Amino acid sequence: MSAEIVLDLSSPVPPFEQLRARITALVDDGSLTPGSRLPSVRALAADLGIAVGTVARAYRELEAAGYVVSRRRHGTTVAETPPGREAGRERDWPADVVQAAEDLARRARAAGLSPEQTVELVQDAHRRLGQ
Repeated sequence: MSAEIVLDLSSPVPPFEQLRARITALVDDGSLTPGSRLPSVRALAADLGIAVGTVARAYRELEAAGYVVSRRRHGTTVAETPPGREAGRERDWPADVVQAAEDLARRARAAGLSPEQTVELVQDAHRRLGQ
């Protein structure tokens, strides 16, 4: 799996966030299926050349979001029902668009924008691009 993950250490996006986003995209596009085992924190950190704490933080955030389940002695696996795959909530959104939306939401929240303001911003951008 680590061959599918490339981090840009010169990016302003923190490595843990890049890692979280990439694993989310791999789950969303079906490359990582429910029950798939992720590398150990130490192994992935070594493969990517980053700190163990960076991988641990990404895994914690993925678990909090419902993408993975971590169990002592069993490691970290993709959740049986990752977000967006619950009954009645299945979407076929392109993974890169989902990731861009999550990134926008995170940046908008950090800038103090409300969800309504964020939607308005996207609608305005969509109209401008449609002209």
